[in-house]
Amino acid sequence: MSKKYIILDTETTGLEVQQGHRIIEIGAVLLNDRKKSEEHFHTYLNPSRLIDEEASKVHGIMNEDLIDKPYFEDIADEFLEFVDGSTLVIHNAAFDVGFLNNELKLASSKYPMLEDICEIEDSLALAKDKFPGQRNSLDALANRFDISSYDRTFHGALLDANILADVYMLLTGGQSKFEFDTSNLSNDEKTSTKNNISREGIELISINANKIDLEEHESRLADIEKRNSVETIWRKVH
Repeated sequence: MSKKYIILDTETTGLEVQQGHRIIEIGAVLLNDRKKSEEHFHTYLNPSRLIDEEASKVHGIMNEDLIDKPYFEDIADEFLEFVDGSTLVIHNAAFDVGFLNNELKLASSKYPMLEDICEIEDSLALAKDKFPGQRNSLDALANRFDISSYDRTFHGALLDANILADVYMLLTGGQSKFEFDTSNLSNDEKTSTKNNISREGIELISINANKIDLEEHESRLADIEKRNSVETIWRKVH
């Protein structure tokens, strides 16, 4: 069974969870066979506090936009059901995981921490390994990979999750991480799976040498043998 990958992002009222800042938007996209699926989780949240002005300049969400939105505890069960058992891919994961775990603690003592039900993969750490010494923000990576089909006037959780999905697939180099789960196969079965490459639809073209080609080839062999006083390998194997 293939692993479940979910690309996730959040927007918040400010930068420091220790200062009482809260999540105001969650966006998450499910990957199927390294393609973004239609299945996603998205919600805005009422944070029960004001948004920092600087934060609003980044994501464009204003206090009045959230008055009628649900509280985190209202969507916690649905959110946990969506991410349970997945590998969560998050850019600068410590930030989002810290905020999400704080929301879970505030909502109920019955809720697990994300690390208890998910594997966390930090795409920022992957980017730093691949591009050491360079800027590796999501915007910088999107520019580096020429991902330009999104409106980046403001950041948004679902928007950034979609961009991160594109970035992550390029960071991880094509199909390599998502092809097959062979953990339950024997060594012989793994070898068979690796070598059993379908050639359906591939047209093989065979080109035969004509009489002139053969005569020129023979002349070339004879010339090599005369100059080097050896029999060519071609004659030994044909």
